[in-house]
Amino acid sequence: MNNPLEFYRSQIDLHSISLKKVKNQLTFSSIIRLFVFLGIIAGVYFGYPNTQIIIGSIVIGGAIFVYMVHRHSDLSYTKNKLQKLIALNQLELAVFDGEFSQLATGKEFIDPAHEYSHDIDLFGDRSFFQYTNRTTTVAGKNKLASILRSNNIKQIRQKQNAIKNISKLAEWRQEFSAIASLVDVSVSVATIRKWLQSYVPFIPKIMKILPTIVSIISLVLLVLVFIEAISFQMFLMWFFIGLGITGSQLKKINALYSQSNKVKDTFEQYYKLVDRIETSTFDSELLKEKQQDVSNDMEKASLLLKKFAKILDAFDQRNNMLFGVIANGLFLWDIIQCYRIEQWIAAHHHKVEQWFEIIAFFDAYNSLGNFAFNNPTYVYPELTEKNTVLTAKDLGHPMLNPTKRIDNDITIQKDQFFIITGANMAGKSTFLRTVALQIVMSNIGLPICAASCTYRPTKLITSMRTSDSLSDDASYFFSELTQLKQIVEALHTDEYFIILDEILKGTNSKDKAAGSRKFVQKLVRAKATGIIATHDLSLCEIASDLDQVKNKFFDAQIINDELFFDYTFKDGICQNMNASFLLQKMGIV
Repeated sequence: MNNPLEFYRSQIDLHSISLKKVKNQLTFSSIIRLFVFLGIIAGVYFGYPNTQIIIGSIVIGGAIFVYMVHRHSDLSYTKNKLQKLIALNQLELAVFDGEFSQLATGKEFIDPAHEYSHDIDLFGDRSFFQYTNRTTTVAGKNKLASILRSNNIKQIRQKQNAIKNISKLAEWRQEFSAIASLVDVSVSVATIRKWLQSYVPFIPKIMKILPTIVSIISLVLLVLVFIEAISFQMFLMWFFIGLGITGSQLKKINALYSQSNKVKDTFEQYYKLVDRIETSTFDSELLKEKQQDVSNDMEKASLLLKKFAKILDAFDQRNNMLFGVIANGLFLWDIIQCYRIEQWIAAHHHKVEQWFEIIAFFDAYNSLGNFAFNNPTYVYPELTEKNTVLTAKDLGHPMLNPTKRIDNDITIQKDQFFIITGANMAGKSTFLRTVALQIVMSNIGLPICAASCTYRPTKLITSMRTSDSLSDDASYFFSELTQLKQIVEALHTDEYFIILDEILKGTNSKDKAAGSRKFVQKLVRAKATGIIATHDLSLCEIASDLDQVKNKFFDAQIINDELFFDYTFKDGICQNMNASFLLQKMGIV
């Protein structure tokens, strides 16, 4: 059994040592760069007016300086990645201490009309999404939300194996997250896809060979100037001709640059992530299948994405005024890069969407694997096709403090319906959310908070939290009726596990009792499986008429003039209610 806390602490220590070493290398690199730069200045100063010495100092010194800049950039990247890795491990330790406010809440995914997500606090502050989410790309975040909302009961075993597999790759997962988080990507995948698919080339065919011809002539003229075979004025004249050729396409070049500069960071990030996927070894069939989607071509997706990222980076060098002017005058730099961009888009734009989807998948499964890794005592439900929908021992809610949480056993058969009664605050609603979340987690393939579990895959639908809508002119009662109607209609098309909490709250007690009874009877006739919690003890009488209905309860007792809850799931009907006691205890009546 793994020990997550020990792992995170050891990773912090390991990366901190590496970070200290890299910082020392960066300091040394900065000093060397300074000396190289001063050497170039000295060569130009003391070599004047000797053209050979000046050009030699600039070319040789410039080459060394560029190499040092790239080396310094690589060291800076390593430093930043190590800092991210340390932060990731510190975050995990904070989550173990119950502090996860740094994580995205997913509030944008809150949808009261969804089959279950709003009722069980799947999204929002202190939600299961926030607790689980470790995604580092926008697409991955959306994918994780989609998985949680999918209500998909297909391929559960394959999903379980994928999560088991990726949960064991803790260092791989953190490396993936660190790489992704180093780039702040602001452009959506949908925007990039639209740009690539709708792009119209503008570079004339002659520009395919003209930059090569111009570059060769420029190099020849540069050598001739160096050996003083031609005048500098003649060389300068050729230089301005090159600028004129580039300027003829400047408007369209600027438009392409504006678009490409927006997506540059995305491709820089994604080629590194795809490379991590391609070079890894997975055991799970699902992960292997996704891996094949980026590595089954003649050329690896990571290399193609890297090539495009380098082209975009080269195009961005035009922002360096000195380089941009010289490179465009002598080599038609902007035209070369535009042509390369257009060639890449024409050859590979149809593959980008699939590559990006794979990144989102692994980013989302990174979170699911991290959840499994952090909870080594949780169990993967044993799947069955028998009539027992759910048998769980010591089932608990994963968001509750394990030192205070009271776990319960539950067994419910197909076509069986539980009516749960109990006093206020006795634990009914928490239990309903626990069962609902267990179903969602099981369908996703996650391990659940239980000692053991046998589960017949089923979709989930709930009605636990209803609100009125002033903007839609919908009353609370009408909103609830709409939810109940959706449940009935859903049963016509598929099997669902239904969870209801105190239905028909928007009407009077007598009408509520009669309506609730008829609704439960309808569900039983439809051979539905599920649970309903209620304060209405008269609803429990249905169990006398229908064998499919069983009464369960959570108890509350008054001991030494204090209210006591044991939060234990029991057979029977609750006889102890606490509203009157609490009104008196709090001095309200």
